[in-house]
Amino acid sequence: METRAGDPGAFAHFDLSRVDSPAFVVDAAALRRNLGVLADIRDRAGIKLLSALKAFSMWKVAPLVGDYLDGVCTSGLWEAKLADEHYSGEIATYCAGYKAQDLPEICELSDHVIFNSPGQIARFADVLATARARGCSFDVGLRINPLHAEGEVPRYDPCAPHSRLGFPISQLTQAHLEGVKGIHFHTLCEQDFEPLARTWDAVKERLKPYFGQLEWLNFGGGHHITRADYQRDELVEFLKSVKAETGCEIYLEPGEAVALDAGILVGTVLDRHENGMPIAITDISATCHMPDVLEAPYRPAMLGEWGEGSGETAVRLGGPSCLAGDVIGDYRLPVPCEPGVRFAFLDQAHYSMVKTTTFNGVPLPSIWLWDSESDVLECVRSFSYEDFRDRLS
Repeated sequence: METRAGDPGAFAHFDLSRVDSPAFVVDAAALRRNLGVLADIRDRAGIKLLSALKAFSMWKVAPLVGDYLDGVCTSGLWEAKLADEHYSGEIATYCAGYKAQDLPEICELSDHVIFNSPGQIARFADVLATARARGCSFDVGLRINPLHAEGEVPRYDPCAPHSRLGFPISQLTQAHLEGVKGIHFHTLCEQDFEPLARTWDAVKERLKPYFGQLEWLNFGGGHHITRADYQRDELVEFLKSVKAETGCEIYLEPGEAVALDAGILVGTVLDRHENGMPIAITDISATCHMPDVLEAPYRPAMLGEWGEGSGETAVRLGGPSCLAGDVIGDYRLPVPCEPGVRFAFLDQAHYSMVKTTTFNGVPLPSIWLWDSESDVLECVRSFSYEDFRDRLS
């Protein structure tokens, strides 16, 4: 999987020795820049824009997110509780499968409760009615599968054959929308405007009979809006057109776009040897700290890496775990590859911090907040042996 992110921004001048290793460092100024772009789209298009906590849930910056956006979207009870405790604005919750014991509290916390199938809505009708009788105020939404694939990688494509995510739009009937106020679909991953427009063209005719009764449409996330070459003016005109045509409130739920190019992961070379090529062991683990490197797979950009024509020798970087496949990739480091040197991977604020594990007893990276405009640097969280121990029994 290719990513077009990896702009070093102010990190090009950041002294990596200022933090411990491994460490995530997030630039508050870069977040403000991204959030400003998103708020501009929201205001020009007249829509609502939520931040997806599944991608970036660093609640230390929740007040900053609240200054720009309309709220957050969550993926279940724990994220909804985090949203309620730290974030402001609306809370939209979608889960592929709710547990009966979680749903009453989700209804209490959420403004929108979005289901994966009409069957779930019917099965939990009594739970929803009881929640409303207790005074909970929330809309019920239904996630659909547009049956229109735009994803580059099937694992990340909700419209891949036999996908479990969303109710196939070909099966949708009026009866399925009884009590439903909104439709949700999420089909993109790090993509431009055109895939969204094509997806809307694929579903519009099937949804048109329900435009008079639906109150909102949620186009999910995966929109790379804050990338410099994204077609923002086209997106604004499209959103305005859909809003006028349908009479619905329109929602977008970017996650990655909130934190795009806003964070790095700092690491240290621990050892080096030769095995047909130079091999380096680092304190960054692909499987523990950047699992998308293995799952997507993709090659994260490195801060200051030499290009292929530089004459520098490529070194294979791998983590300290016992997993043979814990390999990050081959890199031409901007510093001599020897034990003790620091390096950093770019664009690691989203879908890295939220996915870290302590497999094999590998320590978790600390989390730092830096403001490149003021140069204020703060260690937000560090982790100890006790954090590893207490997850086990």
